[in-house]
Amino acid sequence: MKVIDILSKSSKPFASFELVPPLKGSDKNKLYASVEPLMEFNPPFLNITTHRDEVVYRENADGNYKRVTITKRPGSVAIAAAIMKRFKVEVVPHVICGGATRGEIENTLLDLNFLDIQNVVALRGDPVPGEKNFTPVADGHSHSIDLVRQIENMNRGIYLDDTIKDAVPTNFCVGVAGYPEKHYEAPNLDMDIARLKEKVDAGADYVVTQLFFDNKKYFDFVEKATAAGINVPIIPGIKPVSTKRHIELLPKSFSIDIPNELMKELVKCKDNSAVYQVGLEWCVMQCKELLAKGAKAIHFYTMSKSENIIEIIKRSF
Repeated sequence: MKVIDILSKSSKPFASFELVPPLKGSDKNKLYASVEPLMEFNPPFLNITTHRDEVVYRENADGNYKRVTITKRPGSVAIAAAIMKRFKVEVVPHVICGGATRGEIENTLLDLNFLDIQNVVALRGDPVPGEKNFTPVADGHSHSIDLVRQIENMNRGIYLDDTIKDAVPTNFCVGVAGYPEKHYEAPNLDMDIARLKEKVDAGADYVVTQLFFDNKKYFDFVEKATAAGINVPIIPGIKPVSTKRHIELLPKSFSIDIPNELMKELVKCKDNSAVYQVGLEWCVMQCKELLAKGAKAIHFYTMSKSENIIEIIKRSF
């Protein structure tokens, strides 16, 4: 079932989850072990992140350096197929522009289509580690809106090879990202919402937000998006702070703020155990308010670790 249909037909709010594929060489049972506890809550869908190849330089025996392309994690198509085989749940693989040509993207989408996967999230992706700005590969997409357009073309039976006649259309439901505190490259929030409106006009069916810790920023974002003519569902994305490292890492990695009230409690924490508890309590408070104000779903960024997420759901839903 498509995510947009799940949202429209669900009679009560639900939790969905985002998973990070295990590192290459990892036992698939570790993946299943990270999913199994979440199935207690009957999530209607699971998102699966996609990670582009990375370039590293390794020293040879003669002292020279060799440029090597490495793949750290299996592809989302294989992970999606594995989860579908093991669990009765819809899967939503991420499809990214980064590191992929239009032809490679088309082939990935065709693989998903043959697996009867109807849902994808279309993202630009991050720059290559070490690079400040995103650079597409030759014959790749520079922006996620171009990816949305490619998917929508395939939904109309339009493939890259325009000599194909009577091509069978795909049937993808497309999710895109929204940023309550704006994308770090956007000059301001209004311009960022205008770009989001373009993606929705191009065919995006729903929006999932970047994680946030201040619900007011989410509510203001939804209000501004609605005023701009964005009339698709906007699912709030949530992740609790759980370690001292997160206090510095999350704002830097995702260009988000930690509210002063939360930060005051976090700086009092003497160890990760205390941070974990403060983060859990704050997230429960966030979820209860989001649900009280009408959120149909809450999307949890699990990073494939579920213990605190499970507790939050039990106390919130």
